[in-house]
Formats: sequence, C-alpha cells, structure tokens
Amino acid sequence: MIKKILVTLCISLIVTQLPAQTAPAEELNCYNKWSVKFDSRGADDIADGVYTDVIITSRVGGKANCYSGKAEVLHNKLLRCYIVLEDGTFEEVKRTWKNNSNKEVSIVNGISTSMVTVHNELINVLWPSKLKAKKPAAKKAPDPTDD
Repeated sequence: MIKKILVTLCISLIVTQLPAQTAPAEELNCYNKWSVKFDSRGADDIADGVYTDVIITSRVGGKANCYSGKAEVLHNKLLRCYIVLEDGTFEEVKRTWKNNSNKEVSIVNGISTSMVTVHNELINVLWPSKLKAKKPAAKKAPDPTDD
C-alpha cells in the first residue's frame, strides 16, 4: 500500500512539474536578422563585378557566424567569395560541397542561394549595400479632443 502511495506521489510531482518547463525563446542569429531586413525592404539587383562590402554567413543548425567579405559576381551568379581577415587580407571560402551546391549560385533579393557543405554547413553571401531604403511608417491620426 505504501509503495502505491509513493509511486502515485512521484507521478503527480512529475506531472505537475512538466508544464512549468517552457521552451526558451529562440534568439535571432545574425543571418536571421539580416534575412528579415532583406525580406521586409527588398534589394536592388546585383550587377556584375567585385564587391568588397558583403557579409558571408556560415550556419550550422540554429547557430550562425557572419563575417565581412568580398564576392565576385557574373551574370547574377556568385563566382567566388572571400572572408576578410583581421590583417585586411582575404581568404577564399573553400569547402567540400554537397552536390556541387557552389556552382550556379543565384542571387535573389540581395542574398545568394545557400551553398551546402558535406558537414551540413550553410553558406550565404549578403549584399547589405543593395538593401532598398526603409519605407516611411504610416502617420498616426491624433486622438479626438473635447473641443
């Protein structure tokens, strides 16, 4: 009898504690912050050339790192990208890619399509200088007065 009471008590304690555990709010990483901005504002087309003001993102799961970089574009396709090192030099982003995902990389709305490595790392290049200007917010009407 005491055994049944103890088991019932343990189960009731566990059940009452389960709702108290809530999932932590997911914080936006650097890629997500930029992606939201590009989605809301849009971006101008990326012309052919070399850009030294891009952001290169590396994501694995929910973690992301964003680096200053340089990118070469031809016919709206990303050819190569480089990360800027602390000493001002450039290092080409070289990985072992899945399914040639680094070939024919399109640029849509100021962000390259994702390149995927064999380790499931996602690499994107962003052009923040091509973001369209922020649209002005709607002006609020005044509240009524007692006049």
